[in-house]
Amino acid sequence: MKLAVTLFSTALALAASELTATPPIDLDAAVALVKSQNLEIKAAEYDLQSAKADANIADGYHWGSLDFTQDIANSNNPGNVFGFKLSSREATFGDFGFDQFLAPLGGALMLANNDALTPEDLQNMSSVLTTRPDALNYPKSRTFFQSKLAYQLPIYVGGKLSAYSRITDAVAKIKSLDKEQVTDEKIYQVRKSFYDMALLDSSLTHFGKILENIKTLEATTEAMIEEGYAKKTDLLEVQAKRANVERMINEMNSNKALLYHFISFLLNRDVTEITPPAEDVPMCVRSDEQVLEANLDLKKAAVGLEITDDMVGVSYAGYLPQIGAFAEISTADNSIFGDAQDHRAYTVGARLSWNLFNGNIDAQQVEKAKIGYLKMQTQMTLAQKGIALKLHQIRTEVAKHDYEIESLSKELELASEIYESYATRYREQLASMSDVLIKQSEQIEKILALLMAKNKRNERVFALQRLANGEAL
Repeated sequence: MKLAVTLFSTALALAASELTATPPIDLDAAVALVKSQNLEIKAAEYDLQSAKADANIADGYHWGSLDFTQDIANSNNPGNVFGFKLSSREATFGDFGFDQFLAPLGGALMLANNDALTPEDLQNMSSVLTTRPDALNYPKSRTFFQSKLAYQLPIYVGGKLSAYSRITDAVAKIKSLDKEQVTDEKIYQVRKSFYDMALLDSSLTHFGKILENIKTLEATTEAMIEEGYAKKTDLLEVQAKRANVERMINEMNSNKALLYHFISFLLNRDVTEITPPAEDVPMCVRSDEQVLEANLDLKKAAVGLEITDDMVGVSYAGYLPQIGAFAEISTADNSIFGDAQDHRAYTVGARLSWNLFNGNIDAQQVEKAKIGYLKMQTQMTLAQKGIALKLHQIRTEVAKHDYEIESLSKELELASEIYESYATRYREQLASMSDVLIKQSEQIEKILALLMAKNKRNERVFALQRLANGEAL
């Protein structure tokens, strides 16, 4: 019964492990994951969203601004108190101190009707005009509430707003290209890691066979020593060679572990097993014209050229007038929203401003903008020629590595045959152990040289694909 329970538990554990085991990730799945999960791509997306927000901000300036202002104040300053009353349409003649003016004025008028005016009477009449009214100079403090709604609209500013909108749209486009470039870079790193893994697996296969051959040779040497046909130094040489090959295999396994860590970092998830592609990266068959058309650096340079062109237009705005319109409505009282209907007021208008002279600064700004445009044009032409030169260099290097790989493959085939021949001759006592190990070392050198040539070719093909915006074809 206990045995049955144990077997059943073991079966359940195995089934659960099979269900929870992560299947190997192939290259297409890894590319899809890096697009959706890579943190650097997500950061580039945030930069793009920020640039789009800047573009929306620039567009918003076309619509002007609508502001609401609520003022609350209390003052006994004569100018403020009278201004408060005037704004709320509550000013009276009493605010000018007419109570102190009318009585002396009446007396002066009565005297004016009397023909017998003395100099003293004339002086009293003139003193009326020098009276300082207390109601105007020493008013009681007043609380003031004013609610104002103001709208300002730029009608014409020399084309600057439209130019800035185009510039911010172009900057957003550059950020989009930056994100695309980051995405292509991460895809390139994933693809290169997968092809590096394929080369490592191929290397391990080759060295696994070599290790098996050495173990066989070691067993043969031990048997020959027992029969007196070989020396102990032969066995030590074989064991030393075996240790060297095992060291290389261990180093390759360590490199595989590092590659898995790097792939996990790129995909932002733990990856323990992948399905490597074939060893050789397919060659990019796009023409030079197609590569130049797809190149992201050239696309960004073209957008930069558009920006410098718009900056030339912005610089000319200094010569042009600026026109704006404004409108506001308000209400004021000594209590908030008090008699708002009776105390309302409005103002509408427009303003034209035109700088006629500023020390030749506008002309220099135009000249500077033109120089910037010419510089960007030159840089774009230089970039096109530089990328075209890289294309020719890379295609030449790939062709060289293809020839090298074909030659090394034949040399490796020959070196393997020679090693097998010397191993057979050693068993027949027609060759020494040193001769056999020398031929095996030559075989290992050819394997390493072939793998190095394949790795260099892959790097050059990837470099070509990166110039073509990461396109594999």
